[in-house]
Amino acid sequence: MIPKPGSSKKRRLGIPVIADRVVQASLKLVVEPIFEADFQPCSFGFRPNRRAHDAIAEIHHMGSHRYTWVLEADIEACFDTISHTALMDRVRRRVGDKRVLALVKAFCKAGILTELGQQQETTAGTPQGGILSPLLSNIALSVLDEWFMDHHQRSMATVRQRDARKQKGLANWRLIRYADDWVAMVNGTKADAERLRREAAEVLAPMGLRLSETKTLVTHIDDGFVFLGHHIQRRRKRGTKTWTVYTYPSKKALNSIIAKVRGVIHPGQPDLRILLIRLNAIIRGWCNYFRHGSSKRTFSYLGHYVWHRLWWWLRKRHGGLAWRKMRTRLMNGGWEFTADGITLQEAAAIPVTRYRWRAWDIPTPWSRRTTEPSPTA
Repeated sequence: MIPKPGSSKKRRLGIPVIADRVVQASLKLVVEPIFEADFQPCSFGFRPNRRAHDAIAEIHHMGSHRYTWVLEADIEACFDTISHTALMDRVRRRVGDKRVLALVKAFCKAGILTELGQQQETTAGTPQGGILSPLLSNIALSVLDEWFMDHHQRSMATVRQRDARKQKGLANWRLIRYADDWVAMVNGTKADAERLRREAAEVLAPMGLRLSETKTLVTHIDDGFVFLGHHIQRRRKRGTKTWTVYTYPSKKALNSIIAKVRGVIHPGQPDLRILLIRLNAIIRGWCNYFRHGSSKRTFSYLGHYVWHRLWWWLRKRHGGLAWRKMRTRLMNGGWEFTADGITLQEAAAIPVTRYRWRAWDIPTPWSRRTTEPSPTA
């Protein structure tokens, strides 16, 4: 049992032995192309050639085209509550080999070894920590993708169909899902988003999944919401009358990186070179993830925090030297922290760039690029 981030609850982590990992990886190579042929384009998580930035870009595009109400959905303990029966039924639709089906079922019911050395059965859910788990969760949650896409293809696929729905007072919507995190962008009213919430809950129920009553919210895009670590909000562009959707690193994400930096820079760390290597890896990884949004000010704040934290560490290590002596002896008379050719990465120096919206025209390794026009809002 491991703690859930930002919560007092715990989740089960099942780590397979090496032999099982080899089998799961081999099984994934065989099964994944089969299901990728059926997966819908509104799903972006744990799929080849797709990433979190594609989901954020999709939200940015839809929010800029009058999709202003957002259904923020949270599935309670998604990976732990998926019905094995319903999941295997969906697998059997595409896989007929009984040996493969037996392997998938065996991995789902492998159980967990507790801290006391006892075997705990798993009657539901997919084993988190396994190579096959992300694919199995996508197979289970594809029931939601198919329901949304079925409605979209029948009545919202073209501009004429969407305009006709608007004239009748009906809403249009678009699903964006990344693993078990998903939002529905609604071009309509708050009541339309609330009705969509109830319908989505009914779709997920046969898979043993339910939406959290407290964390599933309907929000206006002008009020902002958090998705995949980004705070997304529509604001008026400075100096103009136009409204634009902006994405920023969320406060939770910023607090997380600050806590990680504090954990690395502590008085017990003896070597500045090792410290700089660890900090540079943390800063580059975090900033590269958030560099496609309006993050320059946040990067600058992070850089200042790391610099002052390192300054505090140096004074602790060297007995509170004076400012001028500290710069002369340890910083070569300048302001950069350097040790054996390793220089502290400046977070503000990492460029901020716009991520290209790829719509639904994202090919997989097993299919050709579609020749159909990309969907527009």
